[in-house]
Amino acid sequence: MAHPALEIKNLNAWYDDHTHVLKGIDLTVMPGQVIGLLGDNGSGRTTTLRSLLGLTGTRTGSVKVNGVESIHMPPQKIAHLGISYGPDEHTLAEDLSCEENLLKPMQATETLGGGMSLAGIYELMPLLRHFRHHPVAHLSTPERQLLAVAKVLRQGTNILLLDEISDSITPNIAHILSHAISTLKTQGYTIVMADHQPGAAAQVTDYFHVIKNGQLLNSFSPAPSWDELETPPAPPPAASPMPLQPSCSPAPDSSR
Repeated sequence: MAHPALEIKNLNAWYDDHTHVLKGIDLTVMPGQVIGLLGDNGSGRTTTLRSLLGLTGTRTGSVKVNGVESIHMPPQKIAHLGISYGPDEHTLAEDLSCEENLLKPMQATETLGGGMSLAGIYELMPLLRHFRHHPVAHLSTPERQLLAVAKVLRQGTNILLLDEISDSITPNIAHILSHAISTLKTQGYTIVMADHQPGAAAQVTDYFHVIKNGQLLNSFSPAPSWDELETPPAPPPAASPMPLQPSCSPAPDSSR
């Protein structure tokens, strides 16, 4: 049996070594699965993704990436296990075109080898072919996000962590992204998306996990309705039947 792409046990994380943000996260993600991490701002959803890459302060517990324990590794070594975070628009050169950004040589610390070809990127995200000669400075925020995800795929990652891409996304980009995630899933990529709502790829997501105050709460499959995101209250106990009153007695005064 294949080992999990991500195996997280009792993960705790702090910022500045005193702010305890994650409190005992347990999560297993198999190769080819798409997982959604849902939570409000401040819930710990982004910190969960960043902690998998060693980008927080102190971490304790266990984080296995493609079967390799990474809890004590620096971020550069963790990235070489095949895991990447995006979309990070800061990695794009605004004075270069879309295609020049995708073809820009990467440093040895950035590439994992075996990245997706340019033709593969354009097949996966046809809009980028249309914009291939456009300067990045002329792209909208959703278009930049799409390009940033494509650049990560060029690095050779097989575990993709996507953070908060629904806020500025347009219906067209949402359709492209949903199709891309569905295709990547069939190709064996593992994807974890953190957001405050199910988002564009809800229909291809295997599980949603709700995070609050740094702890995982409910899990859902398939996409939850908004009414399901909080645990529903228990139904009230059924009322006992009122005993019959003798016909000669007046009915009790219910207003008292």
